[in-house]
Amino acid sequence: MKSKGYLAFISTLLIVFGATILVSSSLSRQTTEEIVKKEIGGQVGGQTFNPPSGTDVDGLSSPKGDEVLVTKVVDGDTVELEGGQKVRYIGIDTPETVDPRKSVQCFGKEATAKNRSLVEGKKVKLEKDISETDKYGRLLRYIWVGDTLMNEILVKEGFAHSSPYPPDVKLQDRFNKAEKFARENNKGLWGVCDAVGVTNPTYQTQSQSGQCLIKGNISSSGEKIYHLLGQKYYDKIVIDESKGERWFCSEQEALDSRWRKSKT
Repeated sequence: MKSKGYLAFISTLLIVFGATILVSSSLSRQTTEEIVKKEIGGQVGGQTFNPPSGTDVDGLSSPKGDEVLVTKVVDGDTVELEGGQKVRYIGIDTPETVDPRKSVQCFGKEATAKNRSLVEGKKVKLEKDISETDKYGRLLRYIWVGDTLMNEILVKEGFAHSSPYPPDVKLQDRFNKAEKFARENNKGLWGVCDAVGVTNPTYQTQSQSGQCLIKGNISSSGEKIYHLLGQKYYDKIVIDESKGERWFCSEQEALDSRWRKSKT
């Protein structure tokens, strides 16, 4: 009898112990799930949680952290910070302007000017991918101004190509889509440079004529229309000055000459 009582006691202890573990595990899972839902938003036990202000579930918003001042733009895809540290944009490549081994490439100066207008003298946030620096000691970063990703803007507006640098490729799909948009809409370099980055003859002619880049075209009906760099038909138009067509150095000059702007 004593032996049976002892076995019953042990069995009871095991049952209690097992039940305790199950309850503890359930509470732990619930607590973990609740923490996650509070971070990214969702519902737990009928209660809805909203993510904290500034949280971006897809990881595509400006990163948290300190801002740094860009004191100098080196070229279209490289900047210098306060203190002298250089930063190379991740995932993009702009036409060359400062490499002593290469001539200035088509749209290189424009890319540098665009980058300068975007970030020089401004405070930006830097986002790391995998690598810290490149072989030249430059930081490799995504660069944000507010919630706008500068790497993407340069590609989407036709000042840079999408150019992966493994292993730093977490946003490369985003850059590829931006390049597709720029290419299909003849943005920037896609409208004036050939496949190997050499200036098209028509663009070279206008560049040599005092940087007057606006094309004044006369339509088949005799209407005088000017086209800006990056507009739909810009790269298809060849100016024939013998027919009265011409280059303009500014939109105001074109308007003063009674030419209208192309609608596309």
